[in-house]
Amino acid sequence: MWQSAAELHAALNDLPAALLVAAVVFEILGSALKREGLRTAGFWMLIAGAVGALAAILSGLRAEDTIEHGNATHMLMERHQTLAITTGVVFGLLAAWRVLRRKGMGAKERPAFLALAVMGSLLLFYVAHLGGNLVFRYGAGVPTATLESALSDRAAGHQHAPGEEHEPGAPVDSAGAAGQASGDHTHPPGTPPHQH
Repeated sequence: MWQSAAELHAALNDLPAALLVAAVVFEILGSALKREGLRTAGFWMLIAGAVGALAAILSGLRAEDTIEHGNATHMLMERHQTLAITTGVVFGLLAAWRVLRRKGMGAKERPAFLALAVMGSLLLFYVAHLGGNLVFRYGAGVPTATLESALSDRAAGHQHAPGEEHEPGAPVDSAGAAGQASGDHTHPPGTPPHQH
């Protein structure tokens, strides 16, 4: 199923992140609306998300040791790793706090819990941003041979079926220029001049 530790890491990332953010939303709504059912749902999402985050962190540590990368990617991976572990610790503490105070939090305790949860969510979004940059800007996790093959394929160009042309302002690729030069690549009337 997964051919590399990087693929496993990618598969394990999304659900815990979604659960943790949803847990925070449910905790806030439960507190604001004084609905215990929402807080209970938030509690279980927080527990499941924290466990999932541990799996995502462990798979990320394994992926770091197995993927090909250069210095710029390494520096970004280190920041991603440090902040991912920090985020995991924050949500682990929140989960422990919630387990210990399952019967209820005091009037001053709940705002502190929610503030830390919101900060954890913001940190989680930044960690995800860094992970996205690693994959989509630096090609982290893509073996060099695969990357070279993909670049060669991209340079060879492609053709679109009628009605499936690039949208105006779409990202530049080498195929558009090749297609236009051969007359196989057309745009709807009124499309502003542009480069592919």
